[in-house]
Amino acid sequence: MSPDIIGLWVYLSASPLLWLTLTLLAYQAAIWLHHRSNNHPLANPVLIAVAILVLSLSATGTSYQTYFSGAQFVHFLLGPATVALAIPLYTHLKRVKAMLVPVLFGLLAGSLTAIVSAVAVARWFGASLPTQLSLAPKSVTTPIAMGIAERIGGIPSLTAVVVVITGVLGAVSARYVFRTMKLHDPAIEGFAIGLASHGIGTARAFQMNEQSGAFAALAMGLNGALTAVMLPGIASWLRIVG
Repeated sequence: MSPDIIGLWVYLSASPLLWLTLTLLAYQAAIWLHHRSNNHPLANPVLIAVAILVLSLSATGTSYQTYFSGAQFVHFLLGPATVALAIPLYTHLKRVKAMLVPVLFGLLAGSLTAIVSAVAVARWFGASLPTQLSLAPKSVTTPIAMGIAERIGGIPSLTAVVVVITGVLGAVSARYVFRTMKLHDPAIEGFAIGLASHGIGTARAFQMNEQSGAFAALAMGLNGALTAVMLPGIASWLRIVG
């Protein structure tokens, strides 16, 4: 590689705008591939974009800290985007009120199942207590999950990875699970995927239809709040039982 190209790369890599631009281009490419596959769930845009960025960072030897100095602008927009989810939810407020009791029972059952299943599998494989606590909030959106993990003695970086994997798996497999269970109600489908797969699942739900997306957003928010309340108590009990 010529010195001029190396010098140009050194100059560009020092700019936060480079990684912001690459992040947006990677996601745009992933969206294009998703549409080219006729919106096949296995061609999940988040999964493809993550793969492109990981390969780019590995090939250039770029640290995550350097990458995030640019990508943090996208991270900042997560807040306004999450708040904006209230708009489709308000549109379907009448249906939400009609299903309030099933929603609350489903929330409690789903939240407990997500926590208990993660901890049980980790204990079965002999994982340490910090690892178990890191996996427990796997179905909560990343910022909340990392905060919970740090509070209860988990490893926030491990939690972040597991949360992303959970979201991608949920978004990819939801269609087949619903088909196997013969579910056809968009509200139920949306609430289920939002509860199990947080923001990535919610994005997938909006691709299905607006009502599914609205209920997925509701489930994502409620599950984050409920898990933040329940998990510290469960973590204390796990420390007692060893």
